[in-house]
Amino acid sequence: MKTSLMLALALALFASMAHPQELPQTLRLEWPEKDLSDRLMTGAHRFVERKIAEAPGKRAKLWARDYSSTEAYAKSVETNRARLKTILGVMDERLPAAMERYGDEANPALVAETERMRIYQVRWPVLDGFWGCGLLAEPKAAAVASVVVVPDAGQTPEELLGLAPGASQAARRLAENGFEVVVPVTVSRAKLATSDQQVRASDQTYREWIYRQAFHMGRHVIGYEVQSVLSAVDWLVARGKKVGVCGYAEGGQTAFYAAALDTRIGAALVSGYFSSRQRVWAEPIYRNIWGFLREFGDAEIAGLILPRTLVIEHSTVPEITGHKGDWHTPAYTSVRAEVDRIETGTLLPKPPLVQSAGVSFSEEALVRFAAALGVKTLANLAPVGPAEKRSSFDAPARHLRFFREIEGHIQRLVRRSEHVRDRAFLFSVMPELEMRQWTTEPQLPTHSAEKFFEGAKRFRERFRDEAMGRFDEPLLPFHARTRIVKATEKWTAYDVVLDVYPELFAWGLLVLPKDLKAGERRPVVVCQHGRNGLPRDLLDAQNTGYRDVAAVLAERGFITFAPHNLYRGEDRYRWLARKANTVKATLFSFVIASHDQILRWLETQPFVDGSRIGFYGLSYGGETAVRVPPLLEKYTLSICSGDFNQWTRKVASTEEPFSFMRTIEWEMPYWNLGHTFDYAEMSYLMLPRPFMVERGHLDLVGRDQWVAHEYAKVRWLYAQLGLADRTEIEFFQGGHSMRAHGTFAFLHKHLHWPEPSGSSDPKPR
Repeated sequence: MKTSLMLALALALFASMAHPQELPQTLRLEWPEKDLSDRLMTGAHRFVERKIAEAPGKRAKLWARDYSSTEAYAKSVETNRARLKTILGVMDERLPAAMERYGDEANPALVAETERMRIYQVRWPVLDGFWGCGLLAEPKAAAVASVVVVPDAGQTPEELLGLAPGASQAARRLAENGFEVVVPVTVSRAKLATSDQQVRASDQTYREWIYRQAFHMGRHVIGYEVQSVLSAVDWLVARGKKVGVCGYAEGGQTAFYAAALDTRIGAALVSGYFSSRQRVWAEPIYRNIWGFLREFGDAEIAGLILPRTLVIEHSTVPEITGHKGDWHTPAYTSVRAEVDRIETGTLLPKPPLVQSAGVSFSEEALVRFAAALGVKTLANLAPVGPAEKRSSFDAPARHLRFFREIEGHIQRLVRRSEHVRDRAFLFSVMPELEMRQWTTEPQLPTHSAEKFFEGAKRFRERFRDEAMGRFDEPLLPFHARTRIVKATEKWTAYDVVLDVYPELFAWGLLVLPKDLKAGERRPVVVCQHGRNGLPRDLLDAQNTGYRDVAAVLAERGFITFAPHNLYRGEDRYRWLARKANTVKATLFSFVIASHDQILRWLETQPFVDGSRIGFYGLSYGGETAVRVPPLLEKYTLSICSGDFNQWTRKVASTEEPFSFMRTIEWEMPYWNLGHTFDYAEMSYLMLPRPFMVERGHLDLVGRDQWVAHEYAKVRWLYAQLGLADRTEIEFFQGGHSMRAHGTFAFLHKHLHWPEPSGSSDPKPR
């Protein structure tokens, strides 16, 4: 028995030496396979948290403050003001200033009247189809100054003017002291009221509903509220008085940004909002602002208001939880530290920080604000408040009209976006592609492919930097670690781990055919899983969606590599995307860097032909197919399966049953992608490389007509450039899966590898 055991051990040792458990020139991978996905996600979170922590120290290069005079200072920060305006989505030209009092017999325009003031229900034009609305309080004597008082998202204008209980009556007090006051409606943070069960299950607030669709179109719920305030300011400025803004909580944020963007505003009071924003990614989702922390914190926003008056008040705020982020009253020390961080040089005054006794718009804060507008003292509230004259006023109905008008404006942007993208990309690169007249010619010459490729280069950079996001950090040496995970008579599969950044690594499965000859270099197909997938899903999981394509393609003679992408673990990857957004990055910033490193490593392998590396991905892997290969030109072709779409409608439309607006996938909006790159524009960046779409008729990701419409644009451009033979689409009678039929033929054709004789559709294992 002892001799037999020793012989078995010897044979095992010999076998391990003859068939090494790791690839040559690599180290042994020791991490358990079951831990790799979680370890990768944990490292990605650590990496982006480090980038967030580093952001304040890197902002100086984006600012060029000149403290030689107040005029010079204001001019020196104009570029920063313009960038803030852009990322808040304050992009649309406002309509001419006006203020309309409206009402009927039951709800007259004159809402209330006291000895000192009159209160009117008003609305004012902001953008096409979008009106601001709220209340206007006019003093009976000549107004001493004008103010916009912005309520929190949980308050109504009536509360701030004493017509309803529940909030500080700061607006009423200012009006009774001679200020002309506009109090606008804001978008509520209440849960969206709907009978649609799918939308209810997505657990959205009114603010999130606007945020999602607006963000994808380069707009923001914050920006729409700022536009409403600035339209009121347009009207107030025309009346010739000093103008100030003040706001509480969410309204404090709106007032803060409005004052930062508009230098006509002479004074601002921000109550219950100002603090460190280093954890803004943990605040409610509707505060997510693209790239905010790269250039701004609240201290930097304050710098855009100075030397005008800014009063900062630390006050208790509503406790908000479960809004895909939480919000609590910040510690006074956090607010104090952020105030201390405001750069004022020797020229500018340091804004005062008022610590209230928990309430908003405390006596000290309000007096300081009024003094900046020329009123040195404030009388107390009159003993008798205003009495409501409206008999059937419906505040929720007014809010719903306001909310729907914002949504309507965004949806018009969605519907018009295709033409915006065409003008911005395709017809700006090659104006001759824009068809302006009919022709009956049966055969026309194609256009210069080289001219298009050269003109598209700047759009590739724009897509990388402004849409997907790029980390400002060099890739590390590979430090490759490998191990065999499975071997059959036809192939051997290895886990491969490569360093990318200090905290981040790339991981995937490399599958090598066993008939590889010494010195032979073969084409590679990178096979990409979808949401919540793993590399093994493409190898031997017998998942009908993936059809074990990494193994089947290896049996056809290709080398295959199945990377693990970070869209696994449900909300863990969504929170990763939230964190990344704050430093102008996305989930695909990680994915692109990882694939870049994988491609660089593959090129170094003696069995890989680096000029023949293709990509084939399903679902979120199909999403990867139109985002990563267009940017990484080492990919010589790309196949998008189960994902190609009219992406703007898919993400931002509120009218479509398959839209992500109706689902839990709150990470899907990408900043301004709707106006810059849909799937056609992303696919243009593949040119002149081959590109294919695989689409199951019954795939609920989209509709055939959406896919066909968007792909027709791609096919048309390939044809105009004389490259029609490099693109294909295959429809099949199936669902959300790889068919692996026409796509295999496409891979064999364009990666120049012969098809095996008698090949047919692969069967799931």
